[in-house]
Amino acid sequence: MSYTALVTGADHGIGLELVRKLLEEGHRVFAGRFNSADPGLPELVSTYGNGLILVDLDVGSDASVQAAAAKVREHTDSLDLLINNAAILGDTETTVLGELNFEEMLQVFNVNALGSLRMTNALIRLILNSESRTIANISSEAGSIGQCYRDSWFAYTMSKTAVNMHSNVVHNGVKAQGGQVLVLHPGWVQTFMRGEKDSAATLTPEQSAGKLWSIIREAMEQRRSEPAEAPVFLDVDGHILPW
Repeated sequence: MSYTALVTGADHGIGLELVRKLLEEGHRVFAGRFNSADPGLPELVSTYGNGLILVDLDVGSDASVQAAAAKVREHTDSLDLLINNAAILGDTETTVLGELNFEEMLQVFNVNALGSLRMTNALIRLILNSESRTIANISSEAGSIGQCYRDSWFAYTMSKTAVNMHSNVVHNGVKAQGGQVLVLHPGWVQTFMRGEKDSAATLTPEQSAGKLWSIIREAMEQRRSEPAEAPVFLDVDGHILPW
């Protein structure tokens, strides 16, 4: 089955590899582009042509999200899958004993927690107008209260916990219409979120994206026969994580 999907944070890393994976399987993809200087998406356009539509997108901006949603509506009246992947990290060192940067925290919350909710809210009618009606929020084990061990990472951990909560609230609001929300931890990935490549991480973006897409695809196929009563919070290998 061919899907129409939108991926945020698609310039590089996991987002770019999710776009690539979807295109390789013949799906139509809208890719949220934050930095037009990154070469990855234009290279995919040259390979896949009209199967990939680039959408300038800053999930931290109401105006940008609304403009992006309007562009999507110019091309389609339904969206099978929204993957909310865009995120930033913030300070990971300062504990409560140090001087915390609350302005930076607000920026992280705005992008990570409200960004995915902005996207969902702007596109929910298109999502519910599709057959698959699936929202996949890329969260993190860092957002799990049940297994919290850190003494810092305030902005990132709290923002991902907020993603988990709004995922539950959204799921409750769309399940009667056959919609579903997935909450997924992508694993420890070799990305540039810290400003340089995290080469000690155990997964490449390609590996993480492949595992995530397998989980998402299975959930979309399952939804058609057995709508989920509650959202799932899974790690990249499909194991259930504590909220």
